Amino acid sequence: QVQLLESGGGLVQAGESLRLSCSASGSIVSINRMGWYRQAPGKQRELVARITISGSTNYADSVKGRFTISRDSAKNTVYLQMNSLKPEDTAVYYCSADVNLFTDVAILRNFWGQGTQVTVSS
Repeated sequence: QVQLLESGGGLVQAGESLRLSCSASGSIVSINRMGWYRQAPGKQRELVARITISGSTNYADSVKGRFTISRDSAKNTVYLQMNSLKPEDTAVYYCSADVNLFTDVAILRNFWGQGTQVTVSS
């Protein structure tokens, strides 16, 4: 079926940058929307950023001005450029995608990646 693979996480110091990547593979016709979520220890999973096929974006207030989401639809890939990282950004970051599975029927299904760890030290 469909798999999402995240990469780019790691350990950085406050103020540094990371770029996350998520590539979708499998029986994909197209991807309507892709996004990034994160979950810190002891906290609920929260939206970080998302982008539609038209390029419309949404960001959590906590990351506006620091993070930028982008996509390459031809490669079924979404990126998250994270600048000026803060310790509170430490979390597992998950990629999500709403995927069109068929060309002849209107079906969207949501998929999630396994997550990639981002750790920001003080």
